[in-house]
Amino acid sequence: MKAFVTGGTGFIGKHVVKKLLKDGHEVYALARSERSAAILVGMGAQVVPGDITDTESMRGGMDGCDLVIHLAAWYKLGAMDASQAESINVGGTRKVLRLAHELGIPKIVYVSTVAVFGDTKGQLVDESYFQGGPFLTNYDRTKWLAHYKVAVPLIEKGAPIVIVMPGGVYGPGDKSILAEMMRLFYRGMPAMPGPELTLTYAHVGDVADGILLVAKKGKNGESYLLTGPAIPLGEMVDFWGNFTGKVPPNLRLPIAMLRPF
Repeated sequence: MKAFVTGGTGFIGKHVVKKLLKDGHEVYALARSERSAAILVGMGAQVVPGDITDTESMRGGMDGCDLVIHLAAWYKLGAMDASQAESINVGGTRKVLRLAHELGIPKIVYVSTVAVFGDTKGQLVDESYFQGGPFLTNYDRTKWLAHYKVAVPLIEKGAPIVIVMPGGVYGPGDKSILAEMMRLFYRGMPAMPGPELTLTYAHVGDVADGILLVAKKGKNGESYLLTGPAIPLGEMVDFWGNFTGKVPPNLRLPIAMLRPF
């Protein structure tokens, strides 16, 4: 099988590419820079120089593939400028998925996120849950737009898209807000924001396995959650304390102090 992958040097993407190659598949991976290209070559993938915001740069590498996995996304902690988020997460996703549909790729996997659900106010939900905000970050908001205003309309037009929705993903190489909070905790975090903030978590290797299982067995038009049990952040921090022997911060700030976008 020939697979075209975007975001192949990202946190989840590296695991997906390695697993595809290990299973004997040909991987054509998009690379925006020489550094990314070198990483992909080192893994054994075929490099496709280009960018998800440039349709024609992807065409040659994607044409003739059996599978497209779109992982590439903009994610930057604390960023206030939404222009890159819009261009990459929304515009780039539109170009990847439209091109894959145009080229007749038989299976397209779009990697969304449970963040598109926003705040469920403690309610445990499934893939059918929907609300339009508010969102805590520009990442969450633009991934919502990509999911519901790009991927879903293309599905309704007949595109063979399957959507996967990871929750919090952890493991070696993690650069998410969860990983940053772990680092702050280890250094001696004076206060913890939002102890009642409840999230779901899964190991990056399990998420990559889930993506490939969905690529193989997922039903076109369906969405699949890829995550574990829901755990309040305060409980997670207490676990870190028990594991490391460090004392969790006594000062715990309410989640309302986190500014939504």
